Amino acid sequence: FSFLQERLRYVLLLLLLHSTDSFYVPGVAPINFHRNDPVEIKAVKLTSSRTQLPYEYYSLPFCQPTKITYKAENLGEVLRGDRIVNTPFQVSMNVEKKCEVLCNFPNKPVTLTVEQSKLIAERIREDYYVHLIADNLPVATRLEFYSNREEEEKKKEKDVQFEHGYRLGFMDGNKFYLHNHLSFILYYHREDVEENQEPTYRVVRFEVIPQSIKLEDLKADEKSMCTLPEATGSAPQEIDPSKENQLLFTYSVHWEESDIKWASRWDTYLTMSDVQIHWFSIINSVVVVFFLSGILSMIIIRTLRKDIANYNKEDDIEDTMEESGWKLVHGDVFRPPQYPMILSSLLGSGIQLFCMILIVIFVAMLGMLSPSSRGALMTTACFLFMFMGVFGGFFAGRLYRTLKGHRWKKGAFCTATLYPGVVFGICFVLNCFIWGKHSSGAVPFPTMVALLCMWFGISLPLVYLGYYFGFRKQPYDNPVRTNQIPRQIPEQRWYMNKFVGILMAGILPFGAMFIELFFIFSAIWENQFYYLFGFLFLVFIILVVSCSQISIVMVYFQLCAEDYRWWWRTFLVSGGSAFYVLIYAIFYFVNKLDIVEFIPSLLYFGYTALMVLSFWLLTGTIGFYAAYMFVRKIYAAVKID
Repeated sequence: FSFLQERLRYVLLLLLLHSTDSFYVPGVAPINFHRNDPVEIKAVKLTSSRTQLPYEYYSLPFCQPTKITYKAENLGEVLRGDRIVNTPFQVSMNVEKKCEVLCNFPNKPVTLTVEQSKLIAERIREDYYVHLIADNLPVATRLEFYSNREEEEKKKEKDVQFEHGYRLGFMDGNKFYLHNHLSFILYYHREDVEENQEPTYRVVRFEVIPQSIKLEDLKADEKSMCTLPEATGSAPQEIDPSKENQLLFTYSVHWEESDIKWASRWDTYLTMSDVQIHWFSIINSVVVVFFLSGILSMIIIRTLRKDIANYNKEDDIEDTMEESGWKLVHGDVFRPPQYPMILSSLLGSGIQLFCMILIVIFVAMLGMLSPSSRGALMTTACFLFMFMGVFGGFFAGRLYRTLKGHRWKKGAFCTATLYPGVVFGICFVLNCFIWGKHSSGAVPFPTMVALLCMWFGISLPLVYLGYYFGFRKQPYDNPVRTNQIPRQIPEQRWYMNKFVGILMAGILPFGAMFIELFFIFSAIWENQFYYLFGFLFLVFIILVVSCSQISIVMVYFQLCAEDYRWWWRTFLVSGGSAFYVLIYAIFYFVNKLDIVEFIPSLLYFGYTALMVLSFWLLTGTIGFYAAYMFVRKIYAAVKID
């Protein structure tokens, strides 16, 4: 048997090693091209970090192909506002194009109406970027700049960074200029083939240099060919929003061979942020957590041992007469709180969120939700939240029974609808505003109906199922009996106030994860890719540990102050870091984003409210269960007459 185990381990290790080298996600296998094969260029959307409203490509008067076809999208793509559509760019593998007119009339320029000109000018002012893809690889603009190095080194080396998409245009004073000529630079990797076979190529990078060239400077002939002017002498193509404008849309294609393998072609897009910062943040967090654990274990274990030893001395009757501290409240510590149904429902949703986040981060860490499979992360998260309803229902049901609840059907309905209902309500209101702006970020009505069907068709029955089994199961075994008459709670010191507790308890978990939070915010609000799920997994583990520790400390101090109403308080105080996330979100909005209009601000704070609520549920649940286990442990250790 041990031999079999060894063999299995060996095979697994081999599989793991092999998978890191050539792991292709289903549906993202490489496409091999031969020379002259068409490489299709598609448009994804237009985005701006100033308005946070994505628009589909043909919302602006770009050249259109004879037949517009939209790609069938998954749930995640629809929720992100991606509308992938074909474009009239004709690109063939390894075939150069000097300059070609995009629309079908070579000598007849495109005329933009006053309305269209106004719209383009407005989008340029709002700093919109255009996102295209070739062979599922997003287009990037190369930015070269000199870093602050010594003068001699400056001449040698430029720092290269890439920007997602390309700018629609630029402003100079009060004038608007449109990028109407695109120079595509595509990099290919030549694959190894047999001697007598035709060589095959794979696309490994897609760059663009956008240019603005005036109509008069672009010389076009009958064959749709054009000649580009000299770089120095050309004037840019102005768009005057007060009148009709005439212009040509043109493009050129240049191919270069590259050493980059297909498997690592996404590295260009993902090396946009500095990895050292993440390591620094992880080490900082680990130190904080170990420091906290050390203090915790010393104080609590030593104090508890002393407490338990004192409480268990039976011979010293006079001491026992003057009991003090947490043993005093043993007859009340497990007294059910107010609103047990709401408490168990919120904790059930917290468990649901915890399971979903843990699985999503773990799967993403294994590389199965890479940015190349668009929308996969959001789709997975939605479906997992639905299916984790079983666990949420089970834990909520068992806790509700422990808290002497009887109406399990109502409890199950509350668990299945309370948190998802709030999320759906906020999203629906925000969606109405996005609809009003005709943005592609608005969730279409059929998708909304599908989400509702998933909620009531998958999530609700699963929560009921879990709740039924949780409610039937033996309730949690509390080690001490509850007295008939509740004891009076002495007046509490100022620092035992709930709000002071929230402020104190939130600092350390937030401190352990705020650097990672910055990168997540950049990914959401500034169209960056977030991919460091290995770091995120470590940060998540650190968050769970620090929340549990803080929660145990807070509940211990509360019981020592003879206040036994710890159920709700622990849940609220453990989620204290959500308050700091809210403060950080406001700071990020003021300092990092230049959002000025009402609707983008509303979207930002609406989605931030959802994030803060979810984070509070998550951390509150982690803290609550840690504190509950701790309380049961310490009261089981003392002898009670």
